[in-house]
Amino acid sequence: MMQVAGELTRTGAIVLLPIPMDGITADDEPKAQLGELHLRRIDLADRIVVIGNRTVLGQSTMHEVVYARAHGKSVDFAAA
Repeated sequence: MMQVAGELTRTGAIVLLPIPMDGITADDEPKAQLGELHLRRIDLADRIVVIGNRTVLGQSTMHEVVYARAHGKSVDFAAA
């Protein structure tokens, strides 16, 4: 993720990254709050870049892709 962020920064893009949070499970209240914060990052973005395999997306990532597209954001995929 940091490598792609660096490459995008070199092209003049302002990069908003999700912040990894260790020790938080799907059942934790902070997980839901962090998910909402990430959607606010998407609201601020012109486009999102998903790092990884576009055919194997986790539930959270798929939700974010659907959210971004529903809000008129372009979605690009970059290899990990």
